[in-house]
Amino acid sequence: MAVSQHLSHTINRIVEELSAVERKRLVYLCGVLDTDRCAANVRETLQSIMEKMETYPVFLMELMLRMRRYDLLRGVLGTTKTEVEGLLKNGHRVSEYRVLMDELSENMGSGDLKSLVFLLRGTIPVEKLENFECFLDVVIELERLDQFSSSRMGLMEKYLRDIHRVDLAKRLSQYQNRAERPEPKSTSKKTNTDWQPCAAASASQVALSTFPPPSCGRRQVLSRPCVGAAVRPRSSISQHCERVEEVYKMQSNPRGVCVIIDCVGTEGVFLEQVFESLHFRVSLHSLLSVRDVMSTLRDISKQREHYTADAFVCCIISRSCSSDLLGTDPRGPGLSLNCVRQLFTSEFCPGLTGKPKLFFIQSYEVFRPQQFGGCAEVWDYEAGHLETDGPMPVPYRPQMLPVDADVFWSHCWTEEQQLKMVNHHSVYLQSLRRGLQEGQRRRIHMVDVHMEVNRAVYDHNRRNPQSSYHVNLRHTLRKSIFF
Repeated sequence: MAVSQHLSHTINRIVEELSAVERKRLVYLCGVLDTDRCAANVRETLQSIMEKMETYPVFLMELMLRMRRYDLLRGVLGTTKTEVEGLLKNGHRVSEYRVLMDELSENMGSGDLKSLVFLLRGTIPVEKLENFECFLDVVIELERLDQFSSSRMGLMEKYLRDIHRVDLAKRLSQYQNRAERPEPKSTSKKTNTDWQPCAAASASQVALSTFPPPSCGRRQVLSRPCVGAAVRPRSSISQHCERVEEVYKMQSNPRGVCVIIDCVGTEGVFLEQVFESLHFRVSLHSLLSVRDVMSTLRDISKQREHYTADAFVCCIISRSCSSDLLGTDPRGPGLSLNCVRQLFTSEFCPGLTGKPKLFFIQSYEVFRPQQFGGCAEVWDYEAGHLETDGPMPVPYRPQMLPVDADVFWSHCWTEEQQLKMVNHHSVYLQSLRRGLQEGQRRRIHMVDVHMEVNRAVYDHNRRNPQSSYHVNLRHTLRKSIFF
């Protein structure tokens, strides 16, 4: 049916009141994936949709209700929130899945979005990640890549938990449970107003269609998916495969190399015992100078063993000045922690590409001015570049550290004064050893293991404020890791 002049005028009034972000939300709620193009031509998009509907005024009202533009309900459409909610009791037209995505987007702050985007490096091209403005941008791109849909939410749920938005992850889980639960047969009378779009349509179907999808009939009962896109119960085999895809493989024997550099000489041997029990080939080095630390790490990064390994672990115990490790040297130049991490990126150690790389650093702060530069001088010991097993060496530039995925970085620091205590043992390393052993026994994810480490350190600091420890955890893990 053709859109009347009155409706065209109503659409124009609504569009004029919407911001750019709201226009993107609007076309997404309409079932369109090409939101950038359609948001720029939102009038034409809405008019095209209205031509396919018999009850378009109610659809417009529902859109404004879902977007919480109650002012437009009153001022343009002449109704109220309560009246529209009453109309929708007999059926709704906007996909419940898309409403949920829109609500999650509204509840995600800029800091959460940055953390999520960081985790998605390697899954979505960087040039697209840089242009993301809201959570809907993430969802739309993952739908295009067939990585996310109304029936495939496990990966996004994990990411939300990783950025500590458990509340949003629970909403995804609750929706998934409802979608997979078989519904009782409805005895409600079907009317033309009972039609709704197919919430479980695949990303490719939605991308090529305008709202409503042509495969969906108009006499569908409320909240029941379309027959052609019904959510089928997943078999135990498919569920198992999905879980495997989200967990790093840890099956090789040994699991990989664990290098331990103990420049203090207190606890390296205890860490050696723990990681040997976790099936790593441990290489322990004690009381090294900065030059020797650099040489040791460089040699380990070049080992061919990484290609057949499943993971890599690096533990360092050393005095430090600011962010530079001092080893056994009384003063600088030190070894920058950035240099340590750089040695095992995909660029310099291709054998570890896509594999988890775990770093555990215990440093003891020496409070005195550092007289020389840090990492650059250490790097210059060996002609300023790093040899790799790749096709060609890549010069190191301290100011251009590459962003790498699959890194778990745990750094704890405390005052050097603690080393003068009799029988000193690092609270951080002690709790880490216990956590790793318990994690292996009970199959606990590494991030949750570290949460117990944080708790132990916090309890110690509360009881002993004069000898506090400070822990910084950062990670770019894309999957779960279990020892």
